[in-house]
Amino acid sequence: MSKHIEKMENNKEDVLSKFDRDSAIRKPEGAMGKLIVLIGICWSLFQLYTAVFGTFASTIQRGTHIASALVLVFLLYPVKKGKLTNKIPWFDYLLAVLSFLAGLYHIIFYESLQLRSGLYNQWDIIISIIAVLLILEATRRVSGIVIVLLAIIFIAYALFGENLPGFLGHAKLSVKRVATFQWLGTEGILGSPMYVSSTFIFLFLLFATFLKKSGVGEWMTGIAMGACGGAIGGPAKAAVVASALQGTLTGSSVANTVSTGSITIPLMKKTGYRGEFAGAVEAAASTGGQLMPPIMGAAAFIMTEYIGCTYTTVALAACIPALLYFTGIFTNVHFEALKHGLRGIPKEQKPNCRELLLKGWYMVTPILLIIVLLVAGYTPMRAALYGIFSCIVIWCVEMIKGSHFHAGKFVKEFFCGLEEGARSAISVAITCGAAGIIVGIITLTGLGLRMANGIVNLAGGNLLFTMFLTMCCSIVLGMGVPTTANYIIQATISAPAMIALGVEPIAAHLFVFYFGIVADITPPVALAAFAGSGIAGSHPMKTGFNAFKLGFAAYLVPYIFVLNPELVLVRPEGMEAALFALIIIKAIITAVIGMVGIASSFTGYFRTDSYWPERILLFIAGLTLISPSTITDLIGIGLMVIIYVMQNLRKKRAGAVAEV
Repeated sequence: MSKHIEKMENNKEDVLSKFDRDSAIRKPEGAMGKLIVLIGICWSLFQLYTAVFGTFASTIQRGTHIASALVLVFLLYPVKKGKLTNKIPWFDYLLAVLSFLAGLYHIIFYESLQLRSGLYNQWDIIISIIAVLLILEATRRVSGIVIVLLAIIFIAYALFGENLPGFLGHAKLSVKRVATFQWLGTEGILGSPMYVSSTFIFLFLLFATFLKKSGVGEWMTGIAMGACGGAIGGPAKAAVVASALQGTLTGSSVANTVSTGSITIPLMKKTGYRGEFAGAVEAAASTGGQLMPPIMGAAAFIMTEYIGCTYTTVALAACIPALLYFTGIFTNVHFEALKHGLRGIPKEQKPNCRELLLKGWYMVTPILLIIVLLVAGYTPMRAALYGIFSCIVIWCVEMIKGSHFHAGKFVKEFFCGLEEGARSAISVAITCGAAGIIVGIITLTGLGLRMANGIVNLAGGNLLFTMFLTMCCSIVLGMGVPTTANYIIQATISAPAMIALGVEPIAAHLFVFYFGIVADITPPVALAAFAGSGIAGSHPMKTGFNAFKLGFAAYLVPYIFVLNPELVLVRPEGMEAALFALIIIKAIITAVIGMVGIASSFTGYFRTDSYWPERILLFIAGLTLISPSTITDLIGIGLMVIIYVMQNLRKKRAGAVAEV
């Protein structure tokens, strides 16, 4: 048994290092290994200190944050992904020192930089240029070449865009102006994305780390297995539920696919699911985790800055779309299991849900605490801080219950948690820095407004065409750019174009957020699906297309909530709250039934195997039910009832013939 677990863990590590850049890192030993651990711990302690006692001045807070991430990147991430050794070359030591000095510059010269704002000296320019170059190289190592090329193109545009014709042209900008704007101000690298990363995103990542260490993550997976494992297609349904719960905490499609999938995918295959389908189920569910309140992905926190609303507003607005997404996957799994006669986990192998709840009911406290605090109006930073404290309390309780609490061991594991949390924040911080370069250029040149107008003009003022162009941009960009950076770029360029055509801001921003995320299950570059195929031992591209089919709701629902903003809880002016609540309840019920229709259409099974005309009608019925209108709802329900009755009669006739 231990050999089997060890084999699974090794496979998990291999898949992560192949598809998840965050896992392809050096593991130095000795004094340097201890120094790296110490840097990570200090970074986490700095973030906890500011959460308790208040943040420092903006450039000091953000500069220290990104400098810490840069130092760790150059000590941990190799120059080339394929050349992974634990030895750190001399030039990476040099880059780490330069990163430290760039951050220290903001601390030492904070007052003088404020006094001479706009009149920068030679050293200011040199440090700024070095900082920009360090960000670009760190981003290449952490996130890949695509976003680096985008940043370079935007820098080139800032320096030479004065020569471009038409709306692309802008006033002449010098190297000094561009570099200092990026590093010494709060609109470039140290802009809004870095503000969010340096405050509550880091704390939520730390919260996710301690949630795992406390055993809450494992408990949630056990609950999902106990609740769904014994049903038809139980392991796949449990995978959907577990991934929804875990994904909202990890914020990484690939990491969630591998961590949850290492348990669920072998179980699905054992039950009878094809490898391509098992890997796809986990990938689609894990990708949707970033859409699932209350925590969602890092980009959701940044959204609050762009829209100018509370995080509670964003999380509540995402509830119905997330419900529809997971309903689509869950029902797809259900109909696939019915079609192929796939059973659940035997009762003796299934976790006892009631027993888990009785023994560990308090495990849900951190999640509930976060939700309650956010709804009560606490800042995300404060909510995350209390969430971390509650995880530590539960961790201690679990150790005491197991009679293996030891103060020395606990302190050691606590500091390990701080270091792990810091490592998980590296990619987000670096990505926010690179995205800040792009957003800074857009702000400096005034390109954002001109691009938004350009998209509207290109689409001829047609909202559907504008949405289609935005969707294509988000998906293509998402194939090479992390979710957070993708959202920031699209929120600066594409979302304003939709808002200009009358779309509600929350709907426009959730639209680009969704399509940036589903790039992880969109062939030909579907990283989450490829990671799932690595565990399932299946064909990557076939797994990708299966994941695309399972997650189809994510491609459909954004269009629906843009055209019907009540699905993101936007109440029409003057409408009574009670009436609006009734409309929402009706919209949820009919939309969920609509997702059942779409899922049955894709699997080709409803009451029994469906003919192609029936599948088309089921798809149409699903679409009409998702759109919250009484007429379309009646049409959709009517179509589904007719097909259900027809298939039921056909199934009875087939049963009668079989008996004869």
